[in-house]
Amino acid sequence: MAFDKIKENTDNIQEQAQVYFEKSASYYKLWGFKVAMKSTTMILKFTLILLCFSMVMLFGSLAAALAIGTYFGSYAIGFLIVGGFYLVITFLLFLVKEKVIEGPILEKFSEIFFND
Repeated sequence: MAFDKIKENTDNIQEQAQVYFEKSASYYKLWGFKVAMKSTTMILKFTLILLCFSMVMLFGSLAAALAIGTYFGSYAIGFLIVGGFYLVITFLLFLVKEKVIEGPILEKFSEIFFND
């Protein structure tokens, strides 16, 4: 008689544990999907903005190089000046990349992964 109650309780505990593990697995799958979708959409938005900004920079750079080239009488000088400007900007970004680039990206992804 006592063994039957213990067996019933044990079976009940096993069933509840099984349900708990299934619910936990479903929750973490849904949470992983949510985090993956937020990350993917953020990367896609960033890529689209970067693409548009790159197009503006490309045509702006061409216009500036041609204008500078016309002013100095040689298109090559205009393109060299614009290229040198971008080289200086690239060097400056390399020097401050941790603060300007890595920090905000790490902060944004940490917010997505750990605050939800």
